[in-house]
Amino acid sequence: MFPGSSLHTFGIAHVLHLVEVVKRWGVSREALLAGIDVPAEALGDPHARVPVPTLVTLVERARLLTGEPALGVYCGLQTRATLYGSLGFALASASTVRDAIDLSLRYGKVVTTALTMRFRVERQMASLIVDEHTDFGSVRDIVIMTTLIAWWKVSAALTARDLTTSTLDFALPEPEYVARLAMTGLRMRFNRPVHRLTFDARSLDLPYTMPDAVALALAREQCERELESLGMTRGELTARVRVLIPKPGGGFRTLEEVAAAMSRSPRTLKRQLATSGISFSTLRDSEFRERAIALLRLPDLSLPQIADKLGYSNTANFERAFRRCTASSPAGWRRAMGQTA
Repeated sequence: MFPGSSLHTFGIAHVLHLVEVVKRWGVSREALLAGIDVPAEALGDPHARVPVPTLVTLVERARLLTGEPALGVYCGLQTRATLYGSLGFALASASTVRDAIDLSLRYGKVVTTALTMRFRVERQMASLIVDEHTDFGSVRDIVIMTTLIAWWKVSAALTARDLTTSTLDFALPEPEYVARLAMTGLRMRFNRPVHRLTFDARSLDLPYTMPDAVALALAREQCERELESLGMTRGELTARVRVLIPKPGGGFRTLEEVAAAMSRSPRTLKRQLATSGISFSTLRDSEFRERAIALLRLPDLSLPQIADKLGYSNTANFERAFRRCTASSPAGWRRAMGQTA
């Protein structure tokens, strides 16, 4: 299903985190790592990375030794921002939940290349969607639960707020241990189309408790260096640009803004995209069209409201942009779909 799983990696911190989590069941580091291909020197190297097959074997062993089927819940709830290395320090130094999401979208690859995140705001709900790019086999439930619960836990810790409006959706069958999930205090739903964490969009402006502009700048520089060291394929470059184009609060970034976020000059980014056979304007139009149509499908939103959510100062500008991308007016598209304008 997912070719090349051995090419995807996680930071070594995930191994160390698992070592700490399983201690509650009396499982030692030596017992957990016995016979698993994780060199001793890698455990002391903060920049070391572990291929997905090795991590899968390690998590399978952790579940066997602990006898805890819901291990992903414990891994998620025991997560601190520092697990994510340079990205974690950036998150801890951010000003708001919105800023932290932006950082996670930009620099998630320094944590793992096997999962990526998307962000959406519809009506009064915000969503962080997790996409898989490899096969996690028998521990898929643990990996996905850990990822979503950890993001919720870190945000709750850094805002010092209990984000009780959150819901976790999983594109997983309901597990046999579903009753044990009540310990999180979170609403969880299974057999959903995507993995996602949804929450009240008003939480996006919740302040973090330790904002630090200088520390954030230093952490971002380190994240950029780590991204460069990991390298980036043409497809990954395009995917990263697409992630950066939408602004968390609505609207879209310019070429100059995206280039600055990637520590490149606009000319360099433009050239790199051209080498990949695509232009920035094409990617931006695609993101605009996708978001505009998603909002037009919501019949209770007026055209002025949609224009505002997409960052347009007036409806006329939104209509011109939509017509340019689709050869139809927003009202005409709604009529064609059997909706009123």
